[in-house]
Amino acid sequence: MEWFENFWAIYSNLVLSLGTNALLALSIWLTLSCGMLAMANAAFMGLGAYTASILTLNYEVPFPLALAGGMALPALVAFVMGKPTLRLSGVYLAMATLAFGEVVRIVALNAESLTGGALGLNGIPQLTEWWHVLLAVVVVVAVLWRLRISRIGRAFEAIKEDETAAGLMGIDVGGHKMLAFVLGAVIAGLAGALNAHLTFFIGPNEYGFDRGVEILTMAILGGITSLIGPIVGSTLLTLLPEVLRSFADFRLVVNGLILVLIVLFLPKGIWDPARLRAWFGSKRAVPAAAAKSTQGGAA
Repeated sequence: MEWFENFWAIYSNLVLSLGTNALLALSIWLTLSCGMLAMANAAFMGLGAYTASILTLNYEVPFPLALAGGMALPALVAFVMGKPTLRLSGVYLAMATLAFGEVVRIVALNAESLTGGALGLNGIPQLTEWWHVLLAVVVVVAVLWRLRISRIGRAFEAIKEDETAAGLMGIDVGGHKMLAFVLGAVIAGLAGALNAHLTFFIGPNEYGFDRGVEILTMAILGGITSLIGPIVGSTLLTLLPEVLRSFADFRLVVNGLILVLIVLFLPKGIWDPARLRAWFGSKRAVPAAAAKSTQGGAA
């Protein structure tokens, strides 16, 4: 197993980043499944990362409690912020949540005594193990899958299709939107807390506009019609920089070209169950039709 030890020594951070990025993609998938274009996930990730890191660095809090704190604060902030902002929709909601992300970044920049300011927090203990990330992804996927097939998941889908009609059918639109928003914040906070205790260092610029767009791209790229789509999209966006490393200075160009081609030719994302069923169904239908014609010719 020496090859595996060498592989893990070099690529362990990359492998574990696949898990944390999958959590981030799932966090925004949750709000998108309720018809909300909310762009605050990067800010919630930052809140979770800073909260958990400060608890372990300054107060020597046990890692499980630090993770709980990293999920609790984003949930509380999402609940308070969601009251006024979730009345908005579409691009207005996106603008409001992006503005909130900038507020979080500016606060982190200026609260030097607590967050380290522009220099960030250094020396965060590397407490995140591979099984922490795996367990988090499995539990989150299981909870979201159960939520999706439940009455709440059906209400999410109804709100996404037509918010007004869902309200007329007796669905508590505001309550379900708040639930999706808060749960998304919890998942993003968990991803931030795990990532912070993996990379030793966090800074305010890691949780700005660029990260927010990246999280949205992960979900859209993979497809939001199923839980597998965001995981596929996050995996692709995490691995592309490594796969294209040999392109050197042209790596970003090739990366962008691949994304543009996927968006143009796969508008519903890479993982589109309807398209996959149609494709595999046609593949099975061809041999069946050929066999039937052969039998007819023999008769």
